[in-house]
Amino acid sequence: MTPHFDLIGMAVTDMARTLDFYRRLGLDIPPGAESEPHVEVTLPGGVRLAWDAVDTVRSFDPDWTPPTGSPRVNLAFRCADPAEVDRWYAELTDAGHHGHLKPWDAFWGQRYAVLHDPDGNGVDLFAPLN
Repeated sequence: MTPHFDLIGMAVTDMARTLDFYRRLGLDIPPGAESEPHVEVTLPGGVRLAWDAVDTVRSFDPDWTPPTGSPRVNLAFRCADPAEVDRWYAELTDAGHHGHLKPWDAFWGQRYAVLHDPDGNGVDLFAPLN
């Protein structure tokens, strides 16, 4: 048997702000999870997404330090249509989250935008152009 891809894990500096960001994108995160050191949800299709508070990560790996520089991983969320890309980008930036690239019509045939979650991870919004 080969390993089965199961989970994407991220270390976070502000659990409450991070969970607020992903809830706004429609993830079903249980109420009260903001006070937990580890939170995970199962996404459609079965892959899990997990967040660990930085202090939790350091408790089992004292040499760990957060990466610096540009994000190394982006999560991408497909929107229903190009207008939804614009709407979600506006909603998230209006809520104080960092917009990196405003929505634009990409040459590969998608409406595309890039935000950063509270820890600087890239989060792409996209929809096929009509």
